[in-house]
Amino acid sequence: MTTPDEFKGQETAWCPGCGNFGILTALKRSLVETGLRPHEITIVSGIGQAAKLPHYIKCNAFNGLHGRALPVATGIALANHGLRVLVTTGDGDCYGEGGNHLLHAIRRNVNLKVFVHNNQVYGLTKGQASPTSEEGMVTKVQRQGVLSGQENPLALAIALDCSFVARGFAGDPARLQSLMGAALQHKGFALLDILQPCVSFNHLNTYEWYKSRLYPLEEDYDPRDRIKAFARALEWGDRIPTGIFYVNDRPLFEERLKVLKQGPLVSQRTDLKKAGEEIRAFY
Repeated sequence: MTTPDEFKGQETAWCPGCGNFGILTALKRSLVETGLRPHEITIVSGIGQAAKLPHYIKCNAFNGLHGRALPVATGIALANHGLRVLVTTGDGDCYGEGGNHLLHAIRRNVNLKVFVHNNQVYGLTKGQASPTSEEGMVTKVQRQGVLSGQENPLALAIALDCSFVARGFAGDPARLQSLMGAALQHKGFALLDILQPCVSFNHLNTYEWYKSRLYPLEEDYDPRDRIKAFARALEWGDRIPTGIFYVNDRPLFEERLKVLKQGPLVSQRTDLKKAGEEIRAFY
């Protein structure tokens, strides 16, 4: 039986009060709950405050370029689908720079778990508007307020038939842990959008702002009803739902690749002579 201490990484460098602390706590506990060991998981990240998380947890890790976590995670998952591959990313990193990768990762349905720290600003680069910033929000850069429409990642994911779509809150680590556990157990691409206050640069979407609006989806809510899931994903404003919005058991991308039926690529024997012949064929 693992314990949260077994996943202890480097000392954190987040701002005091940052919502990332709740996310880190929930993730460690959910990994323990699922019985995973540090060597059995790989966490991939891009650039941003959320992308620092792999440094603060003991695991296999890859810290890559801004917005490019999903292609790397896809490659890792296909090379060794025996690993549990997670992506920790921010709203700017995933929905902005990495938006195109997100669309196609959802389409492929690789067995990835994507946890998005959604603080509705670019926290690492000091508070510019992100794709999920609310219209009219004033930042250091958007002095007249945000003019672009606010991106709705849940509605986008459901429209693309993402196999698992959920929303959590960093200020409620216990419930967030439950959602992470459900995502980790799900077979397929899982998107968990985590509303996370940025105490330094987002003074609109605070802990109090969220707590006065967030509510859990009803116990009898059916996450397999795609039309209803899409309608609930559109709710935003005075009341904002949280929980598992949509689940669809689609075939995995890995299951469709014949070469992976022999097992993970990392454990398959490589014929170096044949590989050399293939390479020379390109000359």
